[in-house]
Amino acid sequence: MGKYFGTSGIREVVNEKLTSELALRVGKALGTYLDGGMVVVGKDTRTSGEMLKSALISGLLSTGVEVIDIGLSPTPLTGFAIRLYGADAGVTITASHNPPEYNGIKVWQPNGMAYTPEMEGELEAIIDSGDFKRAPWNEIGTVRRADPRGKYIKRALKMVELESSYTVVLDAGNGAGSILSPYLQRGLGNKVISINSHPSGFFVRDLEPNAKSLSALAKTVKAMGAEVGIAHDGDADRIGVVDDEGNFVEYEVMLSLIAGYLLRKFGKGKVVTTVDAGFALDDYVKSLGGEVVRTRVGDVAVAEELAKNGGIFGGEPSGTWIIPQWNLTPDGIFAGALVLEMIDKLGPISELAKEVPRYVTLRAKVPCPNERKTKAMEIIAREVLKTFEYKRLIDIDGVRIENDEWWILFRPSGTEPIMRITLEARTEEKAKELMEKAERLVREAIRRA
Repeated sequence: MGKYFGTSGIREVVNEKLTSELALRVGKALGTYLDGGMVVVGKDTRTSGEMLKSALISGLLSTGVEVIDIGLSPTPLTGFAIRLYGADAGVTITASHNPPEYNGIKVWQPNGMAYTPEMEGELEAIIDSGDFKRAPWNEIGTVRRADPRGKYIKRALKMVELESSYTVVLDAGNGAGSILSPYLQRGLGNKVISINSHPSGFFVRDLEPNAKSLSALAKTVKAMGAEVGIAHDGDADRIGVVDDEGNFVEYEVMLSLIAGYLLRKFGKGKVVTTVDAGFALDDYVKSLGGEVVRTRVGDVAVAEELAKNGGIFGGEPSGTWIIPQWNLTPDGIFAGALVLEMIDKLGPISELAKEVPRYVTLRAKVPCPNERKTKAMEIIAREVLKTFEYKRLIDIDGVRIENDEWWILFRPSGTEPIMRITLEARTEEKAKELMEKAERLVREAIRRA
């Protein structure tokens, strides 16, 4: 992960002068990198968003770039607007699922896909060099404001149709999804009950949708007799789902269900996921005639694979889904519409979820100084064969070993000084046995690194 970009973008917002200056430099660097053209800029609800957006736009204008300011905007809407207006890039000011005191910058390509690590590296080199393009007074860029929400909803309603109406409880976490997701659900003909949908920038729950953070949503779904609960993170690129019985649906289960539904909707094909996704997806997708392809962790890696080699769906076990027939931007809002279409065509999620195989999943974090990660991973790659008997090894992002009964992924964190271990087995006893061995292996590798 680079210094300025990545999964969380620019992390520091406590020092407002620093972040404003950095946002200005990012704008100048992006304008220099593009050498003209048009950029769509949006922001989520964080209190620092307007400040950072203004600074970034100033930087873009200084290089002669034209800017379309779409204001408060979930990431999916930014991705949609890039293609709608034929822009050369897009920017969302957001820290996604991180706490309100953080903010960041996400940059998007003309096709809606996030900038790759290589592209981010080129931008960072320009930022560090300070060699920015400077437009003369008569070629400074201009700003126009636009609101693409109506066209987003209109186009989405052409792709998703319901035969019946449902009661949906929608929890946007007071994030940017508040201004769009409830309205798309209403456009589908559903009765929408919104909670935590005030775009204030003050978040009343953990923004990462999970069983703990969505306890209020689960209670509301049950109390109101709703068919489903839909939740988003700060910029609504993710989706969390609560079923008709008020239970949070595990990410792996929802990933399998929606992949299976899209196989039915669009026909047989490839489903792209990441190396940290479990066996449930393979089992479920193969039963429907699909094929699972794994790539590096991160939505940009999933989108790259879809763009290069095709596929009917791409998703991570974090609620980040990419529907290539719609866009290459992760879109929790459009995903919510597809969840309702799946319910409409196949039945209640609580029943559908019973069809997805279950495994025991364990995760661990082992402290590891950043400077030791590379050497530690080299040691792990050598020593796994001596510690485990496995059939397959995938080393495109960390080291994943697997056989027909279990798998283990060893992977350095890109944002914290830790090594991550994720594993899955058919029984709890086997999972615990594997984790004990895996942790011992990682600690020894770090000690020797």
